[in-house]
Amino acid sequence: MLPEKTENRPVYVIGHQNPDTDAICSAIGNAEFLRTHGEPGAVAARCGEMTLRTSWVLEKAGVPEPILIHDVTPTAGTICRRDVISVSPDDTFLTAYRRMTENSLQTIPVIDADYNLHGLLRYFDLLSLLMPLNMTEMNVRSVFSSLSNIATTIDGKCLTGESLSEEETQNILLVGASSEPSVRTRLANYRRKGIIRDLIVICGDRPNVQLYAVEHGVRALVTTSGAFPSLDIIETAQTTGTCILSTPWDTASVGQLIRCSRKVREQVQKDYTVFPENMPLPELRQAAVKRKQALFPVMSIKTNKIIGVLSKTDLVDPPRTRVALVDHNEFSQAVKGVEEAEIVEVMDHHRLGTQLSTRDPIRFLNEPVGSTSTLVARRFYHRNVEPSQAVAVCLCAGILSDTLNLTSPTAARADREMLEWLTGIAKIDAKKFTEEFFATGSLLRSKTEPSVIIQADRKTFTEYGHKISISQIEEIGMFGLEDVQEGLVRELRKLVEKEGLKLACLLVTDIVTHDSMLLAVGDEEALENIEYERLGPNLFSATDVVSRKKQLFPAISRALKTL
Repeated sequence: MLPEKTENRPVYVIGHQNPDTDAICSAIGNAEFLRTHGEPGAVAARCGEMTLRTSWVLEKAGVPEPILIHDVTPTAGTICRRDVISVSPDDTFLTAYRRMTENSLQTIPVIDADYNLHGLLRYFDLLSLLMPLNMTEMNVRSVFSSLSNIATTIDGKCLTGESLSEEETQNILLVGASSEPSVRTRLANYRRKGIIRDLIVICGDRPNVQLYAVEHGVRALVTTSGAFPSLDIIETAQTTGTCILSTPWDTASVGQLIRCSRKVREQVQKDYTVFPENMPLPELRQAAVKRKQALFPVMSIKTNKIIGVLSKTDLVDPPRTRVALVDHNEFSQAVKGVEEAEIVEVMDHHRLGTQLSTRDPIRFLNEPVGSTSTLVARRFYHRNVEPSQAVAVCLCAGILSDTLNLTSPTAARADREMLEWLTGIAKIDAKKFTEEFFATGSLLRSKTEPSVIIQADRKTFTEYGHKISISQIEEIGMFGLEDVQEGLVRELRKLVEKEGLKLACLLVTDIVTHDSMLLAVGDEEALENIEYERLGPNLFSATDVVSRKKQLFPAISRALKTL
């Protein structure tokens, strides 16, 4: 049996693609809150690479990076049953039969001690061990097994003292229930054919038949119903090399049980389909429906050993990955596969998207504040619980970065209240922390590749039926923008072509002057409708604009509305 799979499935607290500091820090904070409020398995996660500034925050706070998850689509590995009922290749028919009937199984995997899969055993296949397809007299009487397995199966006690052989051989069963002359004649015939040592004689308390069997030197004598041969017969058997087994079972039962002593390796099915643990649910359903196979082993992609099993019914309504979304509420911005996940809650401060839907009611908090970290901090505050100092540092960073130290037009009273509360717990100075934060990891000054700059903090939206992309970076001054402007425009054009966008924009915000420069590529009519001063074909001056959510997006929305 494989190790059991835990019933407590984790909740992955995760922000949007191309995560900014608020997405990462609110995930860390909310995961800590959930772990102490009903979700002990809550884990902070991310679905993209972190920025240098976010990495600086986590290093300063002493917090490990959230785990990286690219896809939350249920897979064979997450769905499969790991408490696998199995048999080994050396288990007997009886062991397999009992295990399958006790657990109401029609198919069972055959696995060795190292979890190597040898095949599948079907209930129907067990019949072949009881009754051969080629119905000759010799085939019906023959059983391929070892004396050791036979003794175990019939609860037999060896009376002749020798160690029972585990070597599997062909055995011929002879029930000594006919007349004594008839039994003697049949034994003589087997001796003439040279197969007397293949014979296993089964009889009850019939001393003469017992003696005939051991005198002829059969392989084994099985005395049924608890019968014990005389000492003379046992000594004769020791001389002729005949093993004597005494069993409490009656003669008719022993004949059937011996047939059940065969090892299942004889009937293991080798023609079967397995699924790798990383196969996603949609592919599993397509593959399973085409096959008549009832049970599908799931294999580790690293070791190629079995880790669980699946049936077709497991794919009807499988357990889904549990996620708590922070800093976004639109599927287009979420981790891949979120449509197949179980969303347990959403916490955000952006506009409501049109794609989000769930099968069950969930906790959903969406408020017009400057940062999702503010909402997370308030959860602690309302419960009269303080976050750890490390998490308090992270939540401060989320608020300070998203509100530009409360100077952004998105900043609300709640942001100010929570930041004041958190800085006392974190033991930091907000102004100094903000200066150090934005001085770290300048994408323009470090001459970062244009493609990396575009993807650093990018969100996609659908507005009036048009798909748009808006990226944003914050800088101390615009030094270096002119040097990479041409490369940035090229990357925006690639994005428009690749994703079929109406517009692709990059907002470069100066956190000192609270002004921005906007690079935009796409539909010319839409570009003409942008209300900011146009300095060039793709460059706009966005004076007093610092917020993507509250200032830039509404302006882009107005530009698209007139198309």
